[in-house]
Amino acid sequence: MPSLLQSLQHQDLGFLRIVASLWGLELESQETGPAARELSDSLLDADLLIEILTSLNPQARSALATLTASNGRVLWAAFARQFGPIREMGAAKRDREKPFLEPASASEVLYYRGLLHRAFFDADKGPQEFAYIPDDLREQVEAWEQGAGKLQESLTAIGSADLPEAPGRGATPGEKKYIRHATDRILDDATTLLAALRIGQVIDVEPRLPALLQAAGLVTGSAHAAAKAGSKPSAATQPRADRVKAFLEAPRPAALKMLMDGWRTSEAFNELRLLPGLIFEGEWKNQPLVTRDFLLDLLAGIPRGTWWSLNAFVSGVKKSYPDFQRPGGDYDSWFIKRASDGTYLRGFAYWDQVDGALLRFFITDILYALGMVELASAEEGGPMTAFHMLEAPMQKIEENGKIAVASNSKLMAPRLAPRAVRYQLARFCEWDEEKPDVYRYHVTPRSLTRAREQGLKVEHLLILLARHSDAGVPPVLLKALKRWDQNGTEARAETQVILKVSRPEVLEELRKSKAARFLGEPLGPTSVIIKAGAQAKVMAALAELGLMAEDATDDKPEDRSPPGQR
Repeated sequence: MPSLLQSLQHQDLGFLRIVASLWGLELESQETGPAARELSDSLLDADLLIEILTSLNPQARSALATLTASNGRVLWAAFARQFGPIREMGAAKRDREKPFLEPASASEVLYYRGLLHRAFFDADKGPQEFAYIPDDLREQVEAWEQGAGKLQESLTAIGSADLPEAPGRGATPGEKKYIRHATDRILDDATTLLAALRIGQVIDVEPRLPALLQAAGLVTGSAHAAAKAGSKPSAATQPRADRVKAFLEAPRPAALKMLMDGWRTSEAFNELRLLPGLIFEGEWKNQPLVTRDFLLDLLAGIPRGTWWSLNAFVSGVKKSYPDFQRPGGDYDSWFIKRASDGTYLRGFAYWDQVDGALLRFFITDILYALGMVELASAEEGGPMTAFHMLEAPMQKIEENGKIAVASNSKLMAPRLAPRAVRYQLARFCEWDEEKPDVYRYHVTPRSLTRAREQGLKVEHLLILLARHSDAGVPPVLLKALKRWDQNGTEARAETQVILKVSRPEVLEELRKSKAARFLGEPLGPTSVIIKAGAQAKVMAALAELGLMAEDATDDKPEDRSPPGQR
């Protein structure tokens, strides 16, 4: 930053005299240059500076502390939003109206005392206007802060002081009319996703879930990218056997705590990038862990056991801490696009669509998924309007559900079957559509073959079902599983295209043509299977042989109906 003298030299003589008068000084110099030097020497006098600092009101002290805590400078737009603007006026109007006698903001208090200056400095995206405190003056202020300890001690990089209480207000009865109680359902969803990743099956999940698994160290690679893209997870995206075993066998409160602890300390878990309906472009980076810490500290200020208005909380943060996730108040360098219409959400005007949306998502999606809050709405099925921070972890729920096994290879596992059991069961089976609180599967030769390729054996499945089913394994299914284990697949139903000719000589002629390679297994003297995908080539070969051939596979069902039914 420039020195105090360099900063004062850009001001007119009338401004220098205003600063001097507020410090109780009189300038002897009648020219700007010498007057700036004279004023600079006086303002850097330690005793006089301490006298001025101790006379500042709390708002001005907080603004000054913001500058010192931010290496001496903050983007002017962000600083002015937090501590108020400086009214623009020329020297004549300033000397006539004397705004320094009744400053309209903390910014004006510091500005007319020479403690705050404005200038353009180079930044990552080019020259930008900053509020700053001169370097030599900042050294004196910091020394006073450390010695006297009269400024607030805890400031974030964006200059926010500790809150005695959370922004907003308690929820009204109408805002908390319909309550959505906390749940640990995320543990069951996590079990499903871990099994899907293990067998390479693609399923639809909320993006937060794979990101939470990665933060908790339960998977390698980026499960988030695979799940969000809807593509098959790569070989590098796999459950970590040791961590997954501990997670699945842990009591539900302990397993939930594993997810919570991983998220709480993760620098990779990025709530902003998980916001639905937004597209993030460019190489810019935010600081999710810093933002998460700040928001959790803010929420900790809510009186325990109190329902809090969600809308009032968001409005309160916007008013008092708008730059909670943007150090320096930069609203232009983050390229965020609204997916619905391609609009770029740049500038403070889109705070509600980005920063406000993050606050709501943080509470109603992330904290709720982790069982940390209860939610409520004013209308049944409507948007959330209130929340309640839970003081204690959720109560322990026993996982003692039994698996129902049918003789037709259908299996049903209740939600509260042991998660470790359902994880293994899912690896042996094909997955049917799940019902509320019930997961449905069925055993097929293909699913058994896949399980065998992963080192699982039929005897493992039989032991699993014997121990955890409600009535054991039906004899018919037991016999089928044992026969498959010995003989493999003993019957197969297939769909084939069959060529039928009128005489054996026609088939023999075709076998001598270039179409012979497209013919498969014979089914008799006048019938043969056509290899998959070769139907058109065989029909073309018949035409070259001068044979009229009919392709019955092109017929529609109604075309084959009796004439009276068409």
